[in-house]
Amino acid sequence: MPIAKSERLMNLALCLMNTKRPLSKRELRDSIEAYREAADSASEDSFNRMFERDKDDLRELGLVIDVDENALDGELGYLARRDRNRLPEIALDAEEAAALSLAAGVWTQARLAGAASGALHKLRAGGALAESDGAEAHSALEPRIPAREAAFEPLLAAARDRRPVSFAYRKSGAAQPEQRSVEPWALECWHGHWYLAGWDRDRKDVRVFRLSRITGRVKARHDAFRAEVPDHVDVRQHVARFAGEGATATARIRLRRGAAFPLRTKALNAEPVDADWDELEIPFGHGLAADLTEFGADVVVVGPAELRSDVIARLRAVAGSTGAAGIEAAVAVATTGGSAQ
Repeated sequence: MPIAKSERLMNLALCLMNTKRPLSKRELRDSIEAYREAADSASEDSFNRMFERDKDDLRELGLVIDVDENALDGELGYLARRDRNRLPEIALDAEEAAALSLAAGVWTQARLAGAASGALHKLRAGGALAESDGAEAHSALEPRIPAREAAFEPLLAAARDRRPVSFAYRKSGAAQPEQRSVEPWALECWHGHWYLAGWDRDRKDVRVFRLSRITGRVKARHDAFRAEVPDHVDVRQHVARFAGEGATATARIRLRRGAAFPLRTKALNAEPVDADWDELEIPFGHGLAADLTEFGADVVVVGPAELRSDVIARLRAVAGSTGAAGIEAAVAVATTGGSAQ
């Protein structure tokens, strides 16, 4: 079975870094199994080309390889001196150490917690972090970013590796999940929820997905990205635009008094209608219909007409699938305008 190139490069690097004298190509060929196999099955020229490519690859990866004459026989040889292949000493001030410790302590779930903890141990072992450095030395308050959704890790890996994915996604107010095919760009936590921004292949547009609404398993695809990935992906900006922040259009809604406080925080202005209802003007964005549907019978859309129709259709879809009396009451209120009209 052919030896993988990565293993061959690692073995070559180990040989070059652990020798005290230059090693000739002949010695390297006899010491590395992959080269011995190549020499047995191919010509000397094939081995020479393989070795030169491997040497160039290691140099591109940052390994400094010197070519010197072997004092024993005068033959040219290769070695990677440790003093020329050593990372500079890491020096961190108190603020930088605190920032690293805080960043590592943020991850309380997922496999990133182990990687972050391991990085801190290595920095402390190397003297870059003292045991007293870090968040606990500067503040009793530490941030935490939970990542409880099962979709988090596969989506993070897919975004890192530029690998398309597919998953079932239940939109707010929808009766059944829809299958989505997405090229994931980036994930970000916003207002306590994780969101994925990426290219929706079916809709041929940028879309934002809330991870808590992904149902079932995230399946990785084996083809490449088709859409161009932006140099910078601002997930929060996409989520905010989807939620209506920064929108130029507005909608008028009526809210039952004492309810739907998240909507009230978005209000551009608000006026009392009667003892039970208030009328608000709020930004109208792509995700507003889904947000309004979540508040059921506490919300009535006055306008525009397309938003009102969208909310009623979503409520009817949920009522038809569940038969819940509360949802049916919300449909009735939304259709008649409630007691305020």
